[in-house]
Amino acid sequence: MLEIFKNKIFRKRANWERNLLVLWFGTFMAGAGFSLVMPFMSLYIDTMGDFTPAQLNFWSGLTFSATFFVTALISPWWGKIADQKGRKLMLIRASLGMAVVLGAMGLVSNVYQLVGLRILQGFFSGYISNANALVATCTPKEKSGQVLGTLATGSVTGNLLGPLLGGVIASAFGYRVTFFITGSILFLVFILSWTMVHEDFVPVKKAEMIPAKEIFKKLEYPHVIIGMFVTTMIIQASNTSISPIIALYVRELLHGQGNVTLISGIIASIPGVATLIAAPRLGALGDKIGTERILAIGLIFAMLVFLPMSIVQNVWQLGVLRFLIGISDACLLPAVQALLTKYSPASAAGRIFSYNQSFQAAGNVMGPMIGSTVSSSFGYHGVFISTSLLVLVNFIWVRKNTSEIKLKEKEKLAKAQENLTDSISSISESNENQADLLGTNKIHQVKK
Repeated sequence: MLEIFKNKIFRKRANWERNLLVLWFGTFMAGAGFSLVMPFMSLYIDTMGDFTPAQLNFWSGLTFSATFFVTALISPWWGKIADQKGRKLMLIRASLGMAVVLGAMGLVSNVYQLVGLRILQGFFSGYISNANALVATCTPKEKSGQVLGTLATGSVTGNLLGPLLGGVIASAFGYRVTFFITGSILFLVFILSWTMVHEDFVPVKKAEMIPAKEIFKKLEYPHVIIGMFVTTMIIQASNTSISPIIALYVRELLHGQGNVTLISGIIASIPGVATLIAAPRLGALGDKIGTERILAIGLIFAMLVFLPMSIVQNVWQLGVLRFLIGISDACLLPAVQALLTKYSPASAAGRIFSYNQSFQAAGNVMGPMIGSTVSSSFGYHGVFISTSLLVLVNFIWVRKNTSEIKLKEKEKLAKAQENLTDSISSISESNENQADLLGTNKIHQVKK
C-alpha cells in the first residue's frame, strides 16, 4: 500500500502535469496577493496620516480600485507580447514584479506611495491569464476541462481565502510584515515558474503577428468569445458586489455581538473552500456532458442562491449559502476558460486570455461600486437581490450567444446526414448499375 502511494506521489510526470502543479500554486498566490490586503487596507492607510472618515473612504476606494483599473487597461498589451514571446516569459515578469511591489508596500511612509505601488501592481498583472493560456495550449484536449477546472481553483481560492490569510497574518505580525511575507512567497513563485514550468514555444516575429481585428474575424464563434468576456466580468462583479457590506451585514446578523472581524473573514472565504473541492469534478463533468450546459446550470444555481441571502436570519445560514456560491463558481469559471480554449486559436491564446483578464478586472471595479450604491439606497438585502438580477441578465446573455454554437452544430449534423444519404444513394445506384450490367452479360452468354 505504501509502495503504491509513493509511486503515485513521486511518479515521473508529463510536462503538462508539472506545469499544472507549479501554476496552481502560482495562481493561488497571485490571487491572494490581490486580495489579502483588503481586510486591513483602510486601517493601514489610517496609520499614515490624520484623515477624516470621508478622506479615509476616498483613499481606501482609490487604493483598492487602482490595481484593477490598470490591469484592465494593460492586460491586452501583455497578451500581445505573450503571443509573440511566449507565456512563460510573462509568468516570470509578472511574478517577479509582484514580489518586488508587494514587498515594497511594507516600506511606504504615505498614502501617495501606496497608491503608486498599487498602480504598479496592476502593471505587473498577467500571471493568472498567462498561466491559463499556457496550460490551455499545452494540455491534451481531452483533459482540458478537468485541468482548467483544477487551475481555476488556484486563483479563485487565492482571491477568496486571501482576506482571511491577510487578517490572520496582520493580527499576528502587523501590517507591514504581511507585505514582506507575501512578497517573499511571490518571489518563490518566480523561482518555481522560471525553473520548473516548461513551454514549447516558437517566437513569432512582430511582422508575422496577426492583428487582433483579424483574429476576431477568423473566429468560428466570435459572439461566443465576446460573450465569455462579459460573462467573466459579471461573475466577478457578482462575487465582489458584497465585499463593501459583508462585515456590516455580519455585524447586523450577530446583533453587534461576537468577533465580527474573524467571522466576516470566514464568511468571505467559505466560497473558496467550496470551489477548491468542486471545480475539478465539475470540470470533468463538463468534458462529458458539455461545457455550455455546465455554464448554464452554474448561472441558474447562482441566481437561486443569491436570492435567499437577502432574507437569512443568522450568520450560519449565510455561511451555508456562501458555500453554495462557491459551488456555482466552480461551474462558471472553468467553463468560461474551457470555452475560450475550445473556440479560439492557440496562436492567439495569450491575447484572448488577457482580454478576459481585462474584463475580470473591470468586474472587480464594478462589483464593489454596485454593492455600495445599492446598499446606500436599498439596504444590505437589496445587494443580494440586485446581484441575482445581474446573474439573470448574464444567463440570458450566455443563452443567446451559445445558441450560435447549437445552430451551427445542427447545420453541420444535417449536412453530414445529407452527405451520408447521398453516399448511400450513390452506392445503391452503383450496385444497381453493376447488377444490371451483370444481368445483361448473363443474357448475352445464354443467347450465345
